[in-house]
Amino acid sequence: MNDGGAKKCSACQKFLPAGAFASNSSRSDGLQANCRECAAEYYRRRQEAQGKSVRVKVPVPPGHKRCPQCEAVKPHAEWERNRSSSDGWSSYCRACRAERNRASYFKRKYGLTEAERDALIASQGGVCCICLSAPAAHVDHCHETGRVRGVLCFSCNAALGQFKDRPDAIRRAAAYVEGNAWKPTLVAPGVYQLPS
Repeated sequence: MNDGGAKKCSACQKFLPAGAFASNSSRSDGLQANCRECAAEYYRRRQEAQGKSVRVKVPVPPGHKRCPQCEAVKPHAEWERNRSSSDGWSSYCRACRAERNRASYFKRKYGLTEAERDALIASQGGVCCICLSAPAAHVDHCHETGRVRGVLCFSCNAALGQFKDRPDAIRRAAAYVEGNAWKPTLVAPGVYQLPS
C-alpha cells in the first residue's frame, strides 16, 4: 500500500485503489496480491490450459442482470428475489427458472425427461387416453408403484384422483352412467349390501 490508499498489483505492477482487489483475510493488508482483472485473466488462462472454456463477461447496465441460460440481459422485474444470493436475485430469469423447475419436477416425480413426456403425448396422438378428445397435458401415474400410465387431460386426471384409482369404484360409476344403477340394500343400521 502507498500513502494514497492505493495498492500495487503484483501482476500488472499498477497502483490501483483498494476496491480493485478482492479480499483475502490471510494477508496482512486483507487484500489479494493481484487486482481483480489480473486474477480473472489468470483464471481464464488456467481454465483454457485445462481445455475448459470461460464465459465472457458481458457488460450489464444497472438494474439489469444476465441470465446464463438464455444469455439475455433483462431488467430486475423479470427476476425472482433471492436473499441468499450475493446480488439478491435468483440465478435465472423467471422464464428460464420456470422451464428448469418444470424439467426437474418431471424428472424427480415421474422419472421422465420433457422429451420422453412429449414422446408419450405424441404416441397418444396428442389427446387424453380416456376421453380421446381433450389435449393431453397431465402425466398420470400409479400412486402405489409410481409407474407412469399415460398423459391425460385435466378433467380425466382429476376424476381418477377422485375415485382414488379404485377400479371397482370406476366400474360402478360407468355402470351408473350407463343406467345400471347399483343400489345398495340396507341390511342393518350402517351396513349395506351391494348387488352382485
